[in-house]
Amino acid sequence: MLDLSDEISKRNALMHALASEYAVSPTLTREWLSRLDFGWGPERIIDTSKGIWNPSAYAATLTIVSNPDGEYDDGDHGGSLYRYSYEKRPAGQNPQGGSNSKLREAMRLQLPIVMLRKVAGGHFVPIMPVYVVKEEPEHRRFLLALDESLRFLPDPADQSEAQRLYAERISRQRLHQPEFRARVLRAYDERCAVCVLRKVPLLDAAHIIADSADEGSPVVTNGLTLCKIHHAAYDENILGISPDYIVHINDDVLAEVDGPMLNYGLQKMDQRELWIPRRGQEQPDRERLSARFEAFKNAG
Repeated sequence: MLDLSDEISKRNALMHALASEYAVSPTLTREWLSRLDFGWGPERIIDTSKGIWNPSAYAATLTIVSNPDGEYDDGDHGGSLYRYSYEKRPAGQNPQGGSNSKLREAMRLQLPIVMLRKVAGGHFVPIMPVYVVKEEPEHRRFLLALDESLRFLPDPADQSEAQRLYAERISRQRLHQPEFRARVLRAYDERCAVCVLRKVPLLDAAHIIADSADEGSPVVTNGLTLCKIHHAAYDENILGISPDYIVHINDDVLAEVDGPMLNYGLQKMDQRELWIPRRGQEQPDRERLSARFEAFKNAG
């Protein structure tokens, strides 16, 4: 039997290195991914031209790239799994061959892989660990599970209602929320829109309209980069933002007397002009802000 203990150790070390970098950077760059040392010397963990990276030293695929704007039909599969198309092969060659062979090995050996979700040119968000759980040759694609627990379903493509709802929640947490955060933080130049703090670990991508609502799409115009204190204040209607991009603080909070955090962190933000992206197509949607601001005013 093939001993995969060393390979699994390397894969775990790789994911730890990716997670550590991602904790302080909104995205991972192609340059950084091309020469990463996670314990065994610098090595490339992304292909230069293809979406599947199969280094010869590994028994199966190590990383895959998912480009939402690419030519392949990759994406959510019923809201629970993720479909990943075969690498296209030259006419006359076996469509299941080439780089697809090692991705099939990742499924057979049940090895975790890393999906690098492209959010801009040369910038990626790591989704990990990801498991290949099914192949559909008739559609020339694989199905991926974004959570380890989904590997053990009898048929990942045929789920009960409870399983589907769980898988959809995992998909939002593991795929859509990190991608939304990366796009919003890039648009705001990695700074809080209220206080312009530029410490990435302390920044969140806040929804103007909650993602559970009809208008709560995970798009940049429905997002604001807020530091954690201002995100919490926004959620609790202590802080509001009017559609003319002005910050407002709840009257009761303005009247309170407390320490420097209340004074400098909240009260002095009142009537401050919001810091917004330079590009018009990335600026917060005024209609969404107006609807959200009404909730702030109604909260008193």
